[in-house]
Amino acid sequence: MHPAASHPALDHTAHRPWPLPRGPWLGRQAWVDLAFLHWRVPASVLRPLVPAPLAIQEFDGSSWVGVVPFRMEGVMVRGLPDLPGVSAFPELNVRLYVEHEGKPGVWFLSLDADNAFAVWGARRFFHLPYHRARMRLVPRAAGIEYESARRAAESVCFRASYRPSGEVYAAPPGGLDHWLTERYCLYALGADRRLRRTEVHHAPWPLSPAEVAITQNGMLLPHGVPLQGAPLCHFARRIDVVVWAPQLCS
Repeated sequence: MHPAASHPALDHTAHRPWPLPRGPWLGRQAWVDLAFLHWRVPASVLRPLVPAPLAIQEFDGSSWVGVVPFRMEGVMVRGLPDLPGVSAFPELNVRLYVEHEGKPGVWFLSLDADNAFAVWGARRFFHLPYHRARMRLVPRAAGIEYESARRAAESVCFRASYRPSGEVYAAPPGGLDHWLTERYCLYALGADRRLRRTEVHHAPWPLSPAEVAITQNGMLLPHGVPLQGAPLCHFARRIDVVVWAPQLCS
């Protein structure tokens, strides 16, 4: 048995684009009531926002920006139980699509969370640009109502409602929906300005087409990136995830 194979997320591994990391995974979490909202943005616009070792990926002649609202559940270090007030909270990510050493992954422009401990831990140990925000995620019969406003800059905000609008499916390789969602690592710069890769694993995404009504979206204001038109939308009810410790890239 692989040394990491001790979590339901590891029951399905054949879909991974490269083998599981050799060492044991560090932490677990679940992503719940998640919307992938994507806009086309030229890679040339995004290049100043991404460090030079990373290549910005393109699909169909363009790169993409993702705004991803969801709820975290079961967030904890391996071997420890969930903790009230720590293990579950709303989160909102802004992400780009990059590649290094043949491994496509995610570069986060920002991650907002309504949990001081999670923000501190992710900044300290995973070198990620987390921010405290006032957030609310409410499941309704008609869909998910979501609100976020960054505590240090309330204009960096997001307000929307979203819901699935079709049957659940697994995105086939080669298509845009697969390219946008099936990512198994993230990249970040440490305080020493050295690039690190954090591996993650989960089953293939259980995607649905989705509908969204956005009333506020200031998440790209700090970066000067305009988002034009309606986004491409996908929804996922839940996916379980394991995470490894960050590793220095060569």
